[in-house]
Amino acid sequence: MENTQNPPAAIDADTFSVRRTIHISAPLEKVWRTVTEPELISQWFGQITLAGEGVGAVGTIGWPGERRIPIRVETFDPPSEVSYRWCNDEDPLPATVDEQRATIFTFTLEATAGGTRLTVVETGFEHVGNPAHVMADHRGGWDGELDKLVALLERSA
Repeated sequence: MENTQNPPAAIDADTFSVRRTIHISAPLEKVWRTVTEPELISQWFGQITLAGEGVGAVGTIGWPGERRIPIRVETFDPPSEVSYRWCNDEDPLPATVDEQRATIFTFTLEATAGGTRLTVVETGFEHVGNPAHVMADHRGGWDGELDKLVALLERSA
């Protein structure tokens, strides 16, 4: 079975945000678990650790060969919305989430005929050094990471 093809992420320079909406041929509950449970997030996104559950849970996320980034759960409204605040544009990285330089990415999920519509919106790029560069980098990141999410969920659907 071929994976669902989805449009790429888009940058909105006026609001300093990156947005991508995709369709996944998998049930809402399964998609929810895969964007909120650390062991499942680690299968398609970065290797994440979180202490606690829900709003306020803190930890780190990272990719092989890269530094670990502090992350915190900001909203948790099962099974429709979760957001994470992270700091990944600082050198050196802070040990905890730096409110002044963090971006927030929010996953919004909706059940649809035949699956789930997932929208990710990352905001706060006006707080980072070189917003245009970081937004372009994250746009590419959301394309690659969400394509991996679709492949993971549709392979096991």
